[in-house]
Order: sequence, then C-alpha cells, then structure tokens
Amino acid sequence: MARWTLLANRVGYLLLAAAVAVFVIGVAVGFSSGVATTVIILLVASSVLLAPSIVLGYAVKAAERDDREAGR
Repeated sequence: MARWTLLANRVGYLLLAAAVAVFVIGVAVGFSSGVATTVIILLVASSVLLAPSIVLGYAVKAAERDDREAGR
C-alpha cells in the first residue's frame, strides 16, 4: 500500500507540474482552446491521483504510529 501511495504522489505531482508548465507556456505563447483543454486534463488527472494517495498516506502513517504506541 505504501509503495502505491508513493508512486501516486510522484505521478500526481508530476502531472501538476506539467499543468503549471503548460499554463505558463500557454500564457507566454498564446492561450488556445487546446492549451486550456490540456491544462484541465492534467489538473483532473493530478487530482484523481493525489487526493486518495494523500489521504491513504496519512491513514497509513496514523496506523503505524498507533501500532508503535500500542506496542504491536
């Protein structure tokens, strides 16, 4: 589970960075509907990956901390 969340975090943040880069390039060169569509697709894909992986990452950390405190 932890490997999946780490991979999803990396890919999600990479997609987010790509969305920002495409947006900046679009502003500099000319913002067309293709650029807007690409930015939206990248942001949605990033959100789909990041939201569950961040929540699951916190859940795994909390469970590990609870196990340590309980002596398991």
